[in-house]
Amino acid sequence: MTAVRLLDIRDAPLSLDEVYAAVTDPAAGGICVFIGTVRDHDEGHEVSALGYSSHPTALARLRDVAERIATECDVVGLAGVHRVGDLAIGDLAVVVAASAAHRAQAFEACRRLIDELKTDVPVWKHQTYTSGDAAWVGSPDAPAAGPPVAGTD
Repeated sequence: MTAVRLLDIRDAPLSLDEVYAAVTDPAAGGICVFIGTVRDHDEGHEVSALGYSSHPTALARLRDVAERIATECDVVGLAGVHRVGDLAIGDLAVVVAASAAHRAQAFEACRRLIDELKTDVPVWKHQTYTSGDAAWVGSPDAPAAGPPVAGTD
């Protein structure tokens, strides 16, 4: 069985159980899971709504990231799912997991998976603030990726 077991970009609610089950294995002595949720603030602004959009290559880029980590880290299983569309405060935005024979390898692979997903996979966040302003955030490519938003500088 390949180490990369579940990858997806989807517009449906995410399941922690699905991601955890994907990396569970008798050879794994440690499983590390990271859950990213929608928070109600960002850089001093109160957030009222949030949406994610992705480039058509996002899933292929996520696969590239996961396969690279699987090759470079001593892992048993990797899984990662990112949500797109409109999300509410508290919703799961991303869930990644890594399993390995030992906890140190699971922690390392999980951290790399979320960090490299955030930097290398073209998924963009659009936040609306309680003030009525809105902004594309979270990616250097984001301002060019989306339409202009009224009320932002």
